[in-house]
Amino acid sequence: MDSRHRTCTDAELAELDFPVLLRHGLAAGELRTALYGDGAVGAAVVLDRLGTQPRSVAFLAETVRAVGLAAAVELPAPLPRPEAAAEVREWLAAAASVSGGVDADDAAARWLKAVATIIELKQLARA
Repeated sequence: MDSRHRTCTDAELAELDFPVLLRHGLAAGELRTALYGDGAVGAAVVLDRLGTQPRSVAFLAETVRAVGLAAAVELPAPLPRPEAAAEVREWLAAAASVSGGVDADDAAARWLKAVATIIELKQLARA
């Protein structure tokens, strides 16, 4: 086993700086693996704690894919719950700041879909 591997708790993952991960991960930088790994799990923890349904995040992912990040930032309610909407709005703004065009939009949509899947798995595990 690799001694450099460290297991993080949900609380630690929820404290990640998602805007930074999105800005640098979507730009195909060195944080791409972290964005889709710990970042997706941490975001799922945050949104799950806020009572977000996975279908809402999946719908947002499809919206981002359809209209792009710049338009998604302008959504009045990107998620139904106000606390979750405020949180994800900050993430969308950070992602939209990446000058990656359609590729960044698609990568952000894939990330949101991964977050939705993890939320669903967490909810199924609790059931």
